[in-house]
Amino acid sequence: MTTTSPVGRQLRPRGKLLQEDARRHHRSLLLQQLFREGPASRADLARTSGLTRVTVSDLVGELVADGLVEELGAPAESRVGKPPMLVGLATDSTHVIGMDLSATDRMTGAVINLAGRVLARHELPLDGAVGDDAVALVHELAAALIAKTERPVLGIGVGSPGVVDADGTVIDAPNLAWTDTPLAASLAAAFELPVFVANDANTAVLGEHTFGASGDGGLMVLRVGTGVGAGLVLGGSLLHGHLGAAGEIGHVVVDPEGERCACSRTGCLETILAVPHLRRRLEDGSRSGESPATILGRVGEQLGVALAPVVGTLNLHELVLSGPQELLDGPLLEAADRSIRERTMPISSAGLVVRTSELGEDVVLVGAAVLVLSGQLGVS
Repeated sequence: MTTTSPVGRQLRPRGKLLQEDARRHHRSLLLQQLFREGPASRADLARTSGLTRVTVSDLVGELVADGLVEELGAPAESRVGKPPMLVGLATDSTHVIGMDLSATDRMTGAVINLAGRVLARHELPLDGAVGDDAVALVHELAAALIAKTERPVLGIGVGSPGVVDADGTVIDAPNLAWTDTPLAASLAAAFELPVFVANDANTAVLGEHTFGASGDGGLMVLRVGTGVGAGLVLGGSLLHGHLGAAGEIGHVVVDPEGERCACSRTGCLETILAVPHLRRRLEDGSRSGESPATILGRVGEQLGVALAPVVGTLNLHELVLSGPQELLDGPLLEAADRSIRERTMPISSAGLVVRTSELGEDVVLVGAAVLVLSGQLGVS
């Protein structure tokens, strides 16, 4: 069952829609309300969605029958008269399989409920697998995770390194030796489930947007690991970009006199900020007597130089760093924040929040679940 990723379209449904898929859209409106705001009565759902009470009652009945919504009874404190019956999202009625393929030494996955809670985990060592062997390992991980739940599986979400198109084909992922690899199609054929695959940084920003501490303004998540990439949510949509390569900031040159990058250029941001390079800089500094705070602060300043034009252009509300907290939080974060503000107009950075992700290393896993929730239910 090949599906199209929610990348590049509105993540959260808004308002009424009069067209062929109106019923699906209206279901999504109700599910989104219950997902974001919690239990509500049918009357409340009609009021907030703009749909008629008859339509809402019909749709809620359908959602209850499908196991996605459950009757919760009357609220503890009811008004005089017949109390309203509350309904809520049945968060454990069905589960989602989320997978994170971004690490260089392992593939990680989890069983996740509709509220974004990780219920079970599993990982497999990569052991140098590339090409078809790496694809086989993804299939093995998916099978192991499906076996860990007794609930129906809504779908499979995957955060993959590299450039990924809207159909879930990995156009290029050098670390896994994947070129034009139809990962979503192969998983869908093997497990007969909806499958959504996106770049790991895009997946991370979805996780932060939905289950993190993000507000409603422009959001950028900078994913720092073996490489460096970014995901952006602007105006409620995940930014895809031409050829699916939006957010490839790791290969922006910040130091023309710097190190040679794997992409063949010299001085890319990745050669400074990626975790292996950052750890090596700290080790070299400890031998020469330079403090970790000084080294991390210098890297943070270079990061701010690279990000200031992005903040100024997009007027972002939040910039979130995702990766090892011990490296990113503290001097590096503070220097990046300061450097951005020094290089942008006050109006561009006045409301900017620069922070690390509260989801930690689970950000890609829960983001993979959001790919499924958005694609299948229209909620995020």
